[in-house]
Amino acid sequence: MPIDESLFRASLVTKGRVTEQPHSVTLRGVKYNDRIYFSRHRPDSDWIKNVIVNSAVVVKYNDFSYSGIAKIVTDENLNQKISQLKYPSEKRAEEKRIAIEITLHEQL
Repeated sequence: MPIDESLFRASLVTKGRVTEQPHSVTLRGVKYNDRIYFSRHRPDSDWIKNVIVNSAVVVKYNDFSYSGIAKIVTDENLNQKISQLKYPSEKRAEEKRIAIEITLHEQL
């Protein structure tokens, strides 16, 4: 796994669902069970909407880029676990969130 930290900052690049152009956003990520997770409080962000339309993503981390496939997490227990890992000892760890799970494939 190219990302060793359990909590980190990275850029997530999705393909725009309308423009088909790369859309990059810097997020706090979580590594859990050899998968990468990004989450958000509300499902209205462009990057989540883009993943729903096109699951191919790129994760940029420490000057390296990795291709991957993303999917929406539907398991509420896993969503809660990701929130707890993302916000340790913070009240917002208990808020309901939407998360995506990414399986990384190769360094680009």
